[in-house]
Amino acid sequence: MTYLLYEASNEPAYVESVKREIEQLFAQVNNRNYYFIKKSVRKILRAIKKYIHYSKKKETEVELLLCFCCELKKLSPSMEENTALNNIYIRQIEAIKKILHSLHEDLQFDYERELNKIIQS
Repeated sequence: MTYLLYEASNEPAYVESVKREIEQLFAQVNNRNYYFIKKSVRKILRAIKKYIHYSKKKETEVELLLCFCCELKKLSPSMEENTALNNIYIRQIEAIKKILHSLHEDLQFDYERELNKIIQS
């Protein structure tokens, strides 16, 4: 309801506020072992999916999932050492690629560049 009342008219501000929240949630991840990391990452992903559901815009979905993947790559210890975290990452990359095909060509190009930066880092 808050989204419809206050944030639907200013989508870029909504996206930025959600990105800040994603960064804060990743900063709070309990990284004592991979079990807790995995639980926290799944919780963050559920929250992101909720925000995406409110917006219902493909551009917002791509931006938030790109932010999620970027933060997941920064996570320490590395997510690449854990199969479950790596699979979550791969699924989100595939979801982004699938959504990109439905966007305008200019947006596709911009988001593909951003996606490639994340993948190569």
